[in-house]
Amino acid sequence: MKDLRIVFMGTPDFAVATLKTLLNKDYNIVGVITAPDKPAGRGRKLRQSAVKIFASENNLNVLQPTNLKDENFVKTLRSLNANLQIVVAFRMLPKVVWNMPEYGTFNLHASLLPDYRGAAPINWAIINGETKTGVSTFFLDEKIDTGAIIMQKEVSILVTDSAGDLHDKLMIIGSKLVIDTIRSIENKTLKLISQPTYEAKPAPKLNKENCKIKWNDEIKNIYNKIRGLSPYPAAWSLINNNNNNIEVKIYAAEIIEEDHSYKNGKIITTKKDLKVAVNGGFLKINELKLAGKRKMDSQSLLNGYTFLENAKMV
Repeated sequence: MKDLRIVFMGTPDFAVATLKTLLNKDYNIVGVITAPDKPAGRGRKLRQSAVKIFASENNLNVLQPTNLKDENFVKTLRSLNANLQIVVAFRMLPKVVWNMPEYGTFNLHASLLPDYRGAAPINWAIINGETKTGVSTFFLDEKIDTGAIIMQKEVSILVTDSAGDLHDKLMIIGSKLVIDTIRSIENKTLKLISQPTYEAKPAPKLNKENCKIKWNDEIKNIYNKIRGLSPYPAAWSLINNNNNNIEVKIYAAEIIEEDHSYKNGKIITTKKDLKVAVNGGFLKINELKLAGKRKMDSQSLLNGYTFLENAKMV
């Protein structure tokens, strides 16, 4: 088998762990493809992707195409003479790109495929109350996350795990699975598995609407939504206080199972605690952020913010 010449494609921190592992294992990275710099923050300064920052620090050849079908980009990519491409948290590739290398293009996905295909597999696994998930490597084809599975590794989800916690677990385990996948390609020991055709659980893109808390839902479902969206983009609600609505993001909560007669969404406070009445008990809010304010624990908020008797989440 020829020596591997690898092109790596990725954008966020999740992808950096794999790229770092590839370098630590002395694989030959002939190119890194990542997203173009984007304006961010109040000053709209151009922000580089986490992958670009890491690749530049390690003197890797970085390409940032805006159009993956652009003739000049395709020509440049072909000139790298890569025989394997690895994709981690990037975007959908055209066939002219994924079909280019001799040994194919494989993707690391943060779920046990075919479940949770799509943009937000880590978040939806927790939101849906799963007790396990994992990582999968698979060869790319024409559709999104449907190609033949190469390897998978299962990971338990603790009832206290946030999306951030699970992200970090899968990031490390995923980087190791990528190395195992490369070795199976090098050793010609690939055993591909076609993805099952049952109706898989989806992982659609997160948006304002599907991140909003529904206070009439069951207590465990609300709790899972909060931790499944923490720390980013965060579950949100409106606080109705003194006939004013203010947006609040909620990052951490605890379940208190207790009978009560309050209406769902009713806010109950003490000097230290902020609780919201829901079906089956209360959610004790531990960390939150009011619009225009910094993130803080509930006690810090209560020190400077007064909830009236009729305050509620809506």
